[in-house]
Amino acid sequence: MSLTTRAVWTAVVATLVAVAAYLGERPLAVLCALLAVVVAFGWPVLLGLSSRPGASVVIGIGGVGAVAAIAFTRGQPFLRELPSVVALSILLAFVNELLRTDGRERLMESVSGVVAGTLVVTSAAGWIAAGRTSGGTGLVITGALALAVGSAVAVLPISGWGGAFVTVGAAAGAGAGAGALVPGVDAVAGALLGLAVGVLVASLHVLFDRLKALRKRPAALAALVLPVTITGILVYVVGRVLVG
Repeated sequence: MSLTTRAVWTAVVATLVAVAAYLGERPLAVLCALLAVVVAFGWPVLLGLSSRPGASVVIGIGGVGAVAAIAFTRGQPFLRELPSVVALSILLAFVNELLRTDGRERLMESVSGVVAGTLVVTSAAGWIAAGRTSGGTGLVITGALALAVGSAVAVLPISGWGGAFVTVGAAAGAGAGAGALVPGVDAVAGALLGLAVGVLVASLHVLFDRLKALRKRPAALAALVLPVTITGILVYVVGRVLVG
């Protein structure tokens, strides 16, 4: 799957996050859980991990568990159960290695890859936590639209630092525009949030652009969803600083 195709689909998925946030907390939670499952399915292929079925199960449990934990947490801080979910997922990563019967080759790579995948998918729960804060719906919509625009700009035939600056600028502009329109967020906060999202998008495009594993569909699906899941925790953290 080409960079252009992945960028377009990332923009589509980000737009779906904005729509789900507008519809309510439950649709947003369901979408975040689905995104976590997609990443869990493709992450072991993307990194070339051993024991791929077991790795996908562990990562999927971590992602869906994080979404459920945040969705059912009552009262702030909404992320207070997240460390427990991550800790359990790390424990399951070691259990997965103990169950391997292939000689446990590349053991360190396998463990670190599963743990990294768990951190990626649990980040999706940040969308839900952000949506439950004061002015959260506007915050999620602003972050998601900035991500959608920043990802879409990647289809432009601009390479190198020029492409990165255009991506960051487009995301910041989209964030400013959305922040000025939605309740609970202003243009300055939206621009700063878009700036952070744009840097993340540009970095991930450079990181994954030339990986040979992206020729495989599961890996490509994980790569196109990855920016959306990671942006969740970024929106929550930046939103708490800028919006409260």
